[in-house]
Amino acid sequence: MELLQQATLADSICDLRTRKIKKTFFTQINTLIDWDSVDTLIKNHYTKGKSATGKPSYSGLLLFKMCLLQTWYGLSDYEVEDRVNDSISFSYFCGLTIDSIAPDHSTLSRFRSTMTKAGAYEPLFKEINRQLETHQIIIKTGAIVDASVVDTPLKPKGKTTHKVTEDRKDIEEVGSTKEYADSVDKEASWLKKAGKYRYGYKKHYVTDNEGLVLGVVTTKASTNEIANLKEVLDACDLPENIPLKADKGYQSKKNEELLAKKKLKNQI
Repeated sequence: MELLQQATLADSICDLRTRKIKKTFFTQINTLIDWDSVDTLIKNHYTKGKSATGKPSYSGLLLFKMCLLQTWYGLSDYEVEDRVNDSISFSYFCGLTIDSIAPDHSTLSRFRSTMTKAGAYEPLFKEINRQLETHQIIIKTGAIVDASVVDTPLKPKGKTTHKVTEDRKDIEEVGSTKEYADSVDKEASWLKKAGKYRYGYKKHYVTDNEGLVLGVVTTKASTNEIANLKEVLDACDLPENIPLKADKGYQSKKNEELLAKKKLKNQI
């Protein structure tokens, strides 16, 4: 019984410590970010109207903050709904009172679809980064380019029979998406990476030296990052004469010429 009480106390201390860390982080974010200007951008594409029952619907800013929580903590639509309802720090960050109920997962999904189709995330991303630059949280003394594969849950079922693109090799995927069921995400593609088959997308990032994202471009997984460095660099506003670092997968004559044209120090 004594051991159980000690374990319970230890868990409680860990919970309190975690809650304090989250509260501090959220307080810092709310201090740094002018949410009014963010809200103005959101309202250009998503306005709060009435629900089917005639009640005021949730604000776009609340839903956007839930999307941020998803990104920061790796949560699904269902999980972030539960966490905002259950966590004081999460609900406080979203601007909800203790007796408020968070938007459900379907509302969040519809919001994200609306914002994505409107191309609204890019100006929001740039506005938040502009504010972080103003506070010197982002300091562009150097940049790093990299890419990562993101799997989609809506992948073809069963054994992979198609010849797929090897990571960083210029081989076109074989097989038509018409062969897949309607439930499959046909905008995604196959990639063979480290001997494993992946089906999804590839995110191409530009970060500062501290790892804060300056720009991101999403493509299907089979896209070779060596071929779209220009598109990735165009997604962010890099000053001249700073070093750009990347691994050898980005090495090409075309990319050397691109960096010279943009007046970036080539540290591939």
